[in-house]
Amino acid sequence: MTDTDGLLAAYDAQMRGTPPALPAGVRCEQDGPVLRVVGDVRGFVAAPRDTGLRGADLDELLARQRDFYGARGEPVEWKHHAHDLPADLPERLRAAGFEPEEPETVLIGRAADVAAPPVLPEGVVLRRVTEDADMRRIAAMETAVWDEDWSWIGDDLIARTAATPDDLVVMVAEAGDEVVSAAWLVHHSGSDFASLWGGSTLAAWRGRGIYRALVAARARLAVARGVTYLQVDASDDSAPILRRLGFTAVTTTTPYVWSPRTMRA
Repeated sequence: MTDTDGLLAAYDAQMRGTPPALPAGVRCEQDGPVLRVVGDVRGFVAAPRDTGLRGADLDELLARQRDFYGARGEPVEWKHHAHDLPADLPERLRAAGFEPEEPETVLIGRAADVAAPPVLPEGVVLRRVTEDADMRRIAAMETAVWDEDWSWIGDDLIARTAATPDDLVVMVAEAGDEVVSAAWLVHHSGSDFASLWGGSTLAAWRGRGIYRALVAARARLAVARGVTYLQVDASDDSAPILRRLGFTAVTTTTPYVWSPRTMRA
């Protein structure tokens, strides 16, 4: 039987504090019980399961984060987990002007159980990439998948690769000269975890096992680094695949986002 409570406790203890090493120009600063990430694509507030604050004190903390990023003219995300306390935190986030985005499922799997030789459709190969040009190709693929400008992801991957070349592994699935999918592995130094990100695939190539192959390939790299657990914030499309691979759902998470545009609307 899977120890879901144990996995969730490990996640809370090891994955909700200091984020991985940050690219140049991005910094962390403590504000009471929370940690603010400043200078990234958008601001981020890393909070423990329970800040220990209630009522007006909690409202003041939320307003302070909103006003801090508002003074910078930047949006900010507070990532709320379904098991966070107090129970009325979502209502208080909304009252402070934070708006919920689509929820995701937090899944955790044992890296050794997921690691396997990747199985790919004919004509598709996996390759680790580090060059700026390849990050731009990934951004172009993401833009096609989501039908909106994702050029920012290329800039972000370039910056993070430069800052943490040993802790970020970016992989592409290619069919000839075309990037058909991409995903990356983030190591969390000093923890038992690594995170899986990305996995978007061009529509014409979905349903052929490419996402599963990228999970398996990254799991093998994680095992080689001594990683015990892989963690994913999964969409409704990805979660069923990960469950079939042996991942366990431990909670859900919802980004609550405040933006200066919201205040001007």
